[in-house]
Amino acid sequence: MTQVLEFEKPIVELRDKIEELKEMTKDSEIDLSEEISKMEARLAKLEDDIYGQLQPWDRVQIARHTDRPTSLDYIDVLFTDFIEFYGDRRFGDDESVVTGIGRFHGEPVTIIGQQRGKNTKENLQRNFGMSHPEGYRKALRHMKQAEKFNRPVITFIDTKGAYPGRAAEERGQSEAIARNLMEMAGLQVPVISIVIGEGGSGGALGLGVTDHIHMLENSTYSVISPEGAAALLWKDAGQAEKAAKSLKITAPDLKELGIIDQVISEPLGGAHRDIETQVKEMDQVIHESLHQLQTLDTEALLENRWDKFKQMGEVQSLIEV
Repeated sequence: MTQVLEFEKPIVELRDKIEELKEMTKDSEIDLSEEISKMEARLAKLEDDIYGQLQPWDRVQIARHTDRPTSLDYIDVLFTDFIEFYGDRRFGDDESVVTGIGRFHGEPVTIIGQQRGKNTKENLQRNFGMSHPEGYRKALRHMKQAEKFNRPVITFIDTKGAYPGRAAEERGQSEAIARNLMEMAGLQVPVISIVIGEGGSGGALGLGVTDHIHMLENSTYSVISPEGAAALLWKDAGQAEKAAKSLKITAPDLKELGIIDQVISEPLGGAHRDIETQVKEMDQVIHESLHQLQTLDTEALLENRWDKFKQMGEVQSLIEV
């Protein structure tokens, strides 16, 4: 059964009524075509009104939708000849991170994506998309391989955050993420990332130090979840909706702040409603990014990447001159 979000209920109720009238028309001689047309016009307007004025908390809910496409969903249709690789050559394989090589428009690329499940069984297998240190080490291993063979890297970000458990800390979670930040800053090949769902904290940043950072329209990218921020600021996780607005975690807000490069539009209601249309939008953005980055020599590529992150944020002096 498709998950219905709270703000979508008026749309779903009206859509169900339209279907009921259509069924009545089939089973009787009553002509309800005029009423159905009017209701369909109301439905179109209602969808435009609701989906056209989404609040930050609404976008958070869409980003978490159980039917939202995952990294593997996009990899299957965006790339050809994909071969998945496993393991970090130190501890084991982390299934919350998918890595491999494939072709994008015939060109070899390295693909890395954070992978969550769509049901309880898959989420347990993928650890709910929350990576252990070996997941970040696996990702880095393939980034360095891409550098060796001069392949561009494309990453898909979709995680609530790195796994915070004791075992992960014992195996060097913080060090693994920090090393990824350092190594990605100096990778001598083009690197592009797309936030496709939730981009949470250092868990997302471990794949996000890239030349171009794009976000799907209804994805989020933040230092902490709205619930976590609400619990810290107001001692009440129930204030998550208020926190979501204050945090500026949506794609339009982050584009305005200069954190991301481009907002990728989604079909009305979210990517899960029309993955084919969504893939076309993403394909165009990736193609344009690669074309732009591949015109740069290594020195210019690294300098632009450094300038990109250096210009984020503002420095305010506390000392009066």
